[in-house]
Amino acid sequence: MAVVEELLRSEAEGAISFGNHKLEKKAKLEDFKHEGDLLKVKTYHEITKLEKNGMFLYESVPGTSVLNFKETGAGVEFVVEGSEDSQITVGLTDETEYEVFIDGKSMGTMKTNLSGKLSLSVELEAAGEVSVRIVQA
Repeated sequence: MAVVEELLRSEAEGAISFGNHKLEKKAKLEDFKHEGDLLKVKTYHEITKLEKNGMFLYESVPGTSVLNFKETGAGVEFVVEGSEDSQITVGLTDETEYEVFIDGKSMGTMKTNLSGKLSLSVELEAAGEVSVRIVQA
């Protein structure tokens, strides 16, 4: 898997890829049109953040590269790459239970807070990349 050199791009079947965890300086791309939405990404080695129509969608600390990020009616799925373990926060539906899968293994259920945010940790230092799937329970 490689970083997303153009910072944000559309993929097949409505997915997007974004972020570049190897950048030393902050980079951003605004007003990226994707399926009727406006996306904005800010990324570098310390943080990666994605907004959709001005609303929070994804954030990782430290920064990550994300491939094939796809929203579904039941949640989100993506592959994430980074140089070290990362804390990821995803914007979903307020106060809703979700089951979290990392590399196909269930990590159990988690409930989003009042603002719909769900936070999880992924171990990337040894793995390099992992698949994440978050589905409504």
